[in-house]
Amino acid sequence: MPSSSAAGRETLTREIVVAAARAQIVEKGVQEVSLRQVGASLGVTAPALYAYVDDKRDLLRGVAEHEFDSLLERFDGIRENDPIERLRRLSRVYIEYALENPELFKTMFLFPPELDLTEIRGDELPLATKAFNYAAGAVLAAIERGDLRNDLDPLVVTFTTWTATHGLANVLLLGFTFDDAVRELLIDTVLDTVIAGLRPGT
Repeated sequence: MPSSSAAGRETLTREIVVAAARAQIVEKGVQEVSLRQVGASLGVTAPALYAYVDDKRDLLRGVAEHEFDSLLERFDGIRENDPIERLRRLSRVYIEYALENPELFKTMFLFPPELDLTEIRGDELPLATKAFNYAAGAVLAAIERGDLRNDLDPLVVTFTTWTATHGLANVLLLGFTFDDAVRELLIDTVLDTVIAGLRPGT
């Protein structure tokens, strides 16, 4: 995204406004972001931003869209053909992204994927759904190969793996003083345990 510094009113675009909000989130946290602060960083008043965003939630939605797009680029780079290994790699990339971008990660999940098991509220992002579907695709391929149980709804299996991955990412973001070796062991143990519990015959 382009730099938001020194952007005047006449040069503003939605992309620049969203980039300024993203910078504020990284610096201060998502709870501290306001239209007034974003406007001030761009040299305009908060009302001037309404030409580019509907409200603060729309502004955060723009940031979330950008972050999901970045996450999807990383998912696209995964080359494992084995579905179980692909599922592991997706989980690791997801956790890595959360650890690298903690406040942006929080912003992303203000806008959940659209799924059959949720009540649709109108906040869902197509990109969030696409990200979830990467895991769903790996799960379906693993079920078809006989690597995962076929007596459960594939959506439930996908939710199970995502719950473990998302939960682990959030635990690691709490700031426990794990060294790299312990963190890697924890990630491997959680993923191994979840996958083992979803194997046929368990």
